[in-house]
Amino acid sequence: MSLDIYLKGPAETVECRCSECDHVHERTCSPILYRANVAHNLNRMAKEARLYLYLWRPDEVNVTVAHELLVPLTTGLELLKRDATRFRALDALNGWGRWEDLVSCVRKYLAACRAHPDARVEVSR
Repeated sequence: MSLDIYLKGPAETVECRCSECDHVHERTCSPILYRANVAHNLNRMAKEARLYLYLWRPDEVNVTVAHELLVPLTTGLELLKRDATRFRALDALNGWGRWEDLVSCVRKYLAACRAHPDARVEVSR
């Protein structure tokens, strides 16, 4: 099991042709600007780094837009890097969820938030 993180752009209306009835329909979709997948085994480490709510449950801390993650992701990443020994002790024994994985995920997510500050934040747990 894993967590999927998305940054999505503004909704767009597009036309598509139904393969069943051959009618042209409109549907609304949002382009995915960034996507990441994180092992649930990292949730304990994320909690220790004060990142869990921002990664797994952004809705619970009222985060809806990428720029709202800049400060917490930066702070969490600095903590992870500053106290690597402490966090490496929380590596998953099965190898699916290591300190390096969380650092890489947060670093890339932070870069995406900077590149798309107005993107909508969504997660799938």
